[in-house]
Amino acid sequence: MTATLSALAMIALLSRCGASAHESDASKGTATDKGEASAPTETFLLKKDKFSTTLQLPGELIAFQQVDIYAKVTSFVKELKVDIGSEVSEGQLLMLLEAPELSSQMLAAESRLKSQEAIYAASNANYNRLVETSKTPGTVSQNDLDMAQAKKSSDFANLEAARAASKEIATIKGYLEIRAPFSGIITARNVNLGAYVGPAGKGSEFPLLTLQQQKQLRLAVSVPEAYTGCLKQEDEISFKVRSQPSEVYKARVKRMAGALDLRLRSERIEMDVVNENKSLLPGTVAEVSIPLTAKDSTFVVPKTAIVNSSEGLFVIRVVNGKAQRVSVKKGRDINDQSEVFGELQMNDRLITKGSEEIRDGQEVK
Repeated sequence: MTATLSALAMIALLSRCGASAHESDASKGTATDKGEASAPTETFLLKKDKFSTTLQLPGELIAFQQVDIYAKVTSFVKELKVDIGSEVSEGQLLMLLEAPELSSQMLAAESRLKSQEAIYAASNANYNRLVETSKTPGTVSQNDLDMAQAKKSSDFANLEAARAASKEIATIKGYLEIRAPFSGIITARNVNLGAYVGPAGKGSEFPLLTLQQQKQLRLAVSVPEAYTGCLKQEDEISFKVRSQPSEVYKARVKRMAGALDLRLRSERIEMDVVNENKSLLPGTVAEVSIPLTAKDSTFVVPKTAIVNSSEGLFVIRVVNGKAQRVSVKKGRDINDQSEVFGELQMNDRLITKGSEEIRDGQEVK
């Protein structure tokens, strides 16, 4: 009997402990839910600011002027006056070519010219004598005078044709002397003495010489479409080259394409770089830093306020204690802030840390 009573007492005690534990857990859960529900959501007031960033882009240094020189006429290389690295001035003789057949053609053209000059001189003198004689009535018929005038005109036309042919041959012969179109440095030479060259076919696969103007260079950069509105003429940029990592060079924007490249969707801009000491080489890749200062103030928000979901980009505005999604377009980034564009107003209250879980109309504390 005593054992039975002891067992019943033990069961009652365990039941009470279990009930107490359940009540304790329930009360803790309620307290936790209340704590979460009462936690405030962090917000901020929307403001405008001028967004200034620095855009890092690769650029290329190219010669201010560069030309590949080819032979105009079929010929042989007779003399080479320059070599790779030669510094030349405008009009300087670079190469002398030889074409024996041109000399023969030149002699033939000069002979025809002299012959036509003699023929025209004779017909002109004959016409002038007839004119003088015709002043005495009945001495020269009008027909003879007209024929003499026609002969003179025909001979003059033949003389002009001979002069043109002679000039043409002289011009072609002038192509045998290759001169520098501008001052610069010879950077490539692809022929040797006696080489056969010409305007087409064998001997014209590569240029005879390549001439570059290196005392002034062009720095070419392709600026993406999103940043083209932030640049204008005479804006200063800085750049570095790998061969001189400690040097920082400055240049100003001189030329802007004014249109986007259809493949890259970017605008080509060029800066002039003075290179008197020739420390910079054409073809060098430069690391260009372009300061981008916005022309107008724009809305700037923390990056965490922008939600990127399958529905698009949006920020969450708090209106009368309720959430309201506002679609936006993202601009430039700097550090932990971003430009946004959309149907926003000054002093709108936005949630600092947006989330897809916050729906339109949801209450926000």
